[in-house]
Amino acid sequence: MAVDQVSVSGVSARNVAVIVVRTSMVVLSVVAGWLIATSVGVSWIAGVAGGGLLGGIAVWLEWRAGQLPLEQTFWGVVGGALGLLAGYVAGTAVVSLVPAVGAAGRNLPELLGAYLGTMVALRRQTDLDGLTAKLFSRGSRRELHKVLDTSVIIDGRIGDVCEAGFLEGTLVVPQFVLRELQHVADSSDTLKRTRGKRGFDVLQRLQRSPKVTVQIHDLDFPQIGEVDRKLIELAKFLGGKVITNDYNLNKLAELRGVPVLNINELANSLRPVVLPGELMHVRVLKEGKEVNQGIAYLNDGTMVVVEQGRKHLGQSVDVTVTSVLQTTAGRMIFTRLRDDEVVGR
Repeated sequence: MAVDQVSVSGVSARNVAVIVVRTSMVVLSVVAGWLIATSVGVSWIAGVAGGGLLGGIAVWLEWRAGQLPLEQTFWGVVGGALGLLAGYVAGTAVVSLVPAVGAAGRNLPELLGAYLGTMVALRRQTDLDGLTAKLFSRGSRRELHKVLDTSVIIDGRIGDVCEAGFLEGTLVVPQFVLRELQHVADSSDTLKRTRGKRGFDVLQRLQRSPKVTVQIHDLDFPQIGEVDRKLIELAKFLGGKVITNDYNLNKLAELRGVPVLNINELANSLRPVVLPGELMHVRVLKEGKEVNQGIAYLNDGTMVVVEQGRKHLGQSVDVTVTSVLQTTAGRMIFTRLRDDEVVGR
């Protein structure tokens, strides 16, 4: 199944446009370098090389800025501008006191001021969170990023959670997760292909939902091979959280200090609470491990053990809860027949 089946075609078109603009920028820089070199009598090779280098640096800086959250970019620019202004004032004072320093006496303080202003603003950004919340209507967007892993997309329950309005902000789907999902969908194994198709269907559903925003993120970490570690690094970079139902990824992210939203934990916490002595109405579906036990299930999959329920296989019975056992695999409810009364015979 092609990736554009999750409406990534718009993203791909945008990426093509960005590549065209960046290439044009480098080409224009090369032409400008050639023209300047020709006009001042310098070798055209040096002009072309210098123009290409400056154009490449400009594109790289633009790319890096595009990976930063809007708030960091904003405060970096503001800090740099204030630092540049302070450097200009200091440089002017230096030139007026020591005219012999020339242009360097003005330019060096400006450069240092811009650098210090930018770095101080970025490092002390947390002190500006209150002002950031006022300037940006959505507050600190970094805290609203939720990075999805492959397992939670294939699982599908994330769609129901979003439709119910329990998640807000931006759901981030990294390109390396899409590639992994594509690999699953192209598998020769029928079960894997079905799982991959379901994952793409879930992404389509999320993109059509008006309650969440889905962002296909291009940032990758080539030096990291494991997808789980890439997910954690991306979440750290965005200042967001990882959404998963993978136990190992859950623990690894917690060890790395990255917040995790585990769909399985959410499902367990939403299961109805039952207390000893409460009445339940269940249907006995199969035999239990112990003698005369019957097994029933609630709608959420919780196992209900019915003492003396073996003789009521296929029947609906009223039972009384005797105890509840919470295990790592889930919850088990132990019951006994209420006065041995059978309902629905």
